[in-house]
Amino acid sequence: MKKVLTESDIEALLKQGKGADAIPAGTILTPSAKDRLKQAGSSSVSRSSFSKGAPSIAPAGNVTMSDNELFGAPIVPNHEYTWTPGKDPKSRDEIRAFYFSPEITRVRENMALMGKRMWDREYTDGNGGNLTVRVGDNLALCTPTLICKGFMKADDMALIDLDGNQIAGRLKRTSEAMTHLAIMKRQPKAKACCHAHPPHATAYAVAKVQPPTCLIPEAEVFLGQIGVAEYRTPGSPENAEEVGTAAIDHMSVLMINHGVITWGKDIEDAYWKMENTESYCKTVWVASMLGKKLDPIKASEAKTLIELRKSLGMDDKREGWKECELCDNSDFRPGFFTDREGGACEVACGCNGNSGSSASINDAEELVKAITAEIQSQLAK
Repeated sequence: MKKVLTESDIEALLKQGKGADAIPAGTILTPSAKDRLKQAGSSSVSRSSFSKGAPSIAPAGNVTMSDNELFGAPIVPNHEYTWTPGKDPKSRDEIRAFYFSPEITRVRENMALMGKRMWDREYTDGNGGNLTVRVGDNLALCTPTLICKGFMKADDMALIDLDGNQIAGRLKRTSEAMTHLAIMKRQPKAKACCHAHPPHATAYAVAKVQPPTCLIPEAEVFLGQIGVAEYRTPGSPENAEEVGTAAIDHMSVLMINHGVITWGKDIEDAYWKMENTESYCKTVWVASMLGKKLDPIKASEAKTLIELRKSLGMDDKREGWKECELCDNSDFRPGFFTDREGGACEVACGCNGNSGSSASINDAEELVKAITAEIQSQLAK
């Protein structure tokens, strides 16, 4: 088996005054190990030093692509982890080899990276938020409890089964992993979950407002309809049931009075859904404050976007809906808007869209006269 070096291994080499030239040919470096070499200013590492199956993060120095990489058929990045059914590791030796294998190490490092992105964008505070990735028939990786997502390391991740029992890992798993596992059990396409508290999307969850649909094409394609799950105590079986059911048909779910959970085919995909959700909620919130009615795109065009979702491998429960149902946002109430053409004002001022009308002015004058007369009457007594 080829030797795998992690970031901590590279750190140890550097402390000994050694560099990339001390790494034997054929050694596999994890992405964070390569980054550490880059930070150290190493320039003597070549692409040929690494295994063909190593991650594609380039080391420092003048690295050139092979002709096949440079001129071959372009590829679409894919971080989805695929396991062999019936081959989950069982013994301690098998679990150790599995946990530190290049493929699983890469998944763990990507989880740490997504946690850093969440923290950098202020989607989490304190020890909030959680990440999970399914890596077997009955195996998943999850972030640990009571740890800031901005400072996690790959070796902090816990290996658990789909019932939440911890199999490996030095840090205790998060209690909220059960909600993630409930999604994975109900929705086979959910191979990774991301839970966070992005401010704008969480505000919708606190206000118990389901975001409207058919306003931005990208949101329709990459998110679809955002779901809502009623509040249950975080980490409880009831919360797992509520959120797991809602997530069957929704890749993004607002958890009432709590936060947001998203799922995807890999951890970066799940995290992207979190970004999509927060950006969409923020944009709709700002738009609803601009004094105009939010008109959706045409339902016929929305159907086209649903077809595009299908072509990207994403299901949409609205596929068979009637056009009159597809972009129905009648339950959504913007904070303020005025239909200037129709003259109807939805602000509770009683002006009916015409604050300067003679009728409203006369009514006000009569009211002032009546109040003045009453005051004078009371004073006379």
